[in-house]
Amino acid sequence: MSRAVRATGTSGVGVERSVSSGSVSSGLPTTLRAVGRGSHGLSIRGWPGRACRAEGDHQVLPRQGADRYEGDRCGRRPAPTRAGERVDIDRTGLADFLRTCREALQPEDVGLPRGQRRRTSGLRREEVAALSHMSADYYARLERRRGPQPSEGMVAAIAQGLHLSLDQRDHLFRLAGHHPPARGAESQHVGPGILRILDRLDDTPAEVVTELGETLRQTRMGIALLGDASVRTGPGRSLGHRWFTDPGSRSLYHPDDHGYLSRVWASGLREVIALRGPRSRAAALAEDLLARSEEFRQVWATHEVGVRPRPVKRFVHPEVGLLELQCQTLSDPQQSHSLLVYTAVPGSESHEKLQLLSVVSVP
Repeated sequence: MSRAVRATGTSGVGVERSVSSGSVSSGLPTTLRAVGRGSHGLSIRGWPGRACRAEGDHQVLPRQGADRYEGDRCGRRPAPTRAGERVDIDRTGLADFLRTCREALQPEDVGLPRGQRRRTSGLRREEVAALSHMSADYYARLERRRGPQPSEGMVAAIAQGLHLSLDQRDHLFRLAGHHPPARGAESQHVGPGILRILDRLDDTPAEVVTELGETLRQTRMGIALLGDASVRTGPGRSLGHRWFTDPGSRSLYHPDDHGYLSRVWASGLREVIALRGPRSRAAALAEDLLARSEEFRQVWATHEVGVRPRPVKRFVHPEVGLLELQCQTLSDPQQSHSLLVYTAVPGSESHEKLQLLSVVSVP
């Protein structure tokens, strides 16, 4: 999914938690899971439509004979653009750039063990493929200037797997014959700074969320504590939306905190709308909640702002019971993403329960 981050209290909406995506089928060790459509850096421009996973989630295999394409001598093939123009895929440039980025990464940079007798300088192709949630054969074809033109979803998955910066991601999209996705609040691409931190938190509950409370990445312990975010789609990816539309989503939180958390979500959403405007996804989310939830309508009518999440969160976990955890937040101002890290005071009962959770959650 290396990574960068946003602050815990700026918008209450992205602070409590949200939810992430598919498992790596290659058998290589991983320290995190990617979340839904966001795991591939795709931006979701509106609530209608499915937040479907990009092709990379399903180990897309090249179609038979797909390497026999129409193109020029340099291996470039025109691809349609949003404006109806044609943009050439630069297969040579794409292959060279992928190889250079792969060789620049070390296993420890992405949370993988180095192992013994390692001769490869940088990551192996199969390791990048696993991090990008696609088959090793498909990725290898790209580095060999063969195979079909990668879709936007595939390119986004590779950009995230290689821990590319925004500038590098945009360059990769152009080499592949696509226009780069939007940056800022609409972007689902987790920055390399945050990813590098998240990769080192395998034994700690942590997640990367958007300002609307959508989880983009989770650590193994984050999934054990909060549930697998990859099962969520559409507006339900936002914990704030589920909070008012799905009563079951509240069971993880202490009943005494429910009323306050309702105020936190409504307050945070109002602040995001003021920041992003009446045509934003946040505004669309509020309209949907106003139509579906009487509780939201009542809280929304108070016009309350500035209600921040409490520093200690109380979870009622189905396997280990009550957990009192402190939530530290690191923010990525460029992407409006936040890295939330949940820790317990050493020696406390919650600390012992977290250790127990790390054992019972092993697949």
